[in-house]
Amino acid sequence: MTPLSAIGWHWTPATLPPAWAALGAAHPQARPARVVEQHRSGYRVSEVIDVVHPAESLPEWQRAGSYRKGEINPEARPAVGDWVLVEGSAPKSLRIVALLPRFSAIKRGAAGEHYRQQVIAANIDTVFVVCGLDGDFNPRRIERYLLLVGGSGVQPVIVLTKSDKPEAEVEAALAALRTLDVPVLALNAKDPASASALAPWLAAGQSIVLVGSSGAGKSTLTNTLLGNEKMKTGAVRERDARGRHTTTHRALMALASGACLIDTPGMRELKPTGEEDVAESFADIEALAQQCRFRDCKHTNEPGCAVRVAIASGVLEAGRVDNFLKLDAEVTGAANQLATRLAQKAQARVQGKALHKRLDAKYDRH
Repeated sequence: MTPLSAIGWHWTPATLPPAWAALGAAHPQARPARVVEQHRSGYRVSEVIDVVHPAESLPEWQRAGSYRKGEINPEARPAVGDWVLVEGSAPKSLRIVALLPRFSAIKRGAAGEHYRQQVIAANIDTVFVVCGLDGDFNPRRIERYLLLVGGSGVQPVIVLTKSDKPEAEVEAALAALRTLDVPVLALNAKDPASASALAPWLAAGQSIVLVGSSGAGKSTLTNTLLGNEKMKTGAVRERDARGRHTTTHRALMALASGACLIDTPGMRELKPTGEEDVAESFADIEALAQQCRFRDCKHTNEPGCAVRVAIASGVLEAGRVDNFLKLDAEVTGAANQLATRLAQKAQARVQGKALHKRLDAKYDRH
């Protein structure tokens, strides 16, 4: 295993994506590194397993979180898991000079009134959607996570922690998720033997991100897989099973198996970006919708609605249908915001070109 492959690099010169090779040719003095931490003040990157250094980023990336005109979108900045090209020598003069195109990215709509996307993790092979079998257990929230992951080319795996509950409770939880058509595992996040069930997704060169609410057991599971108490953990409140944010930033860590693991802070707001495919995430409901009497059936009170018939007969859970309708409306709204934003950018480019043309004519510039 090469130093880079130990942190997720699985390309040879012959298989290197053309766009990556072109950037390498444009920066002949640069070398690849992986972003392992992202902070407000900057980045930390790694070229060798367990060796991390701060890296100065391009000025436009440092300003990308603001709304000043002309600056790049926040989602175009490097994120944890990204591969970048760096120049200089560690640890004091390392500079990021280029962001290599991503082969996958897990994104959500950023909080706030303005439409923005936030990259949770980049260049990921698998997402562990972690949910505790206590008050944290919420199939509707799991469906929301799967919607955000869907279409990204990343394999989702639902990981139910705190499986020391009565067997009947564990089985009921598993039954509630079997319609989602993704792998579901119940395990004890504190027990290495139990966590070994995740081994099929932790092979050398694989990159995995853990997502879930605070207190779900992400950091506990990370520590178990690492074999040491690297990540801080905390207890949940007994009255509502809510956890505190013990993880405050995203961080990539290498496992002994050769895989890379990214732990993330708990996310209480999961807004769609508008690029999600609701029909794909709820294929069972979409298939039934094709049997509705009306093509534009809203699946509420319309006559001849196959979806409502399935609910009445126990084939579909009413809560899942309600969540489908809610998420469909959210994705449509976000898609409209995205379309407006893209149109505004296109118009700004047209106006900018027209202005330059007028100035060229006025001042006889060629």
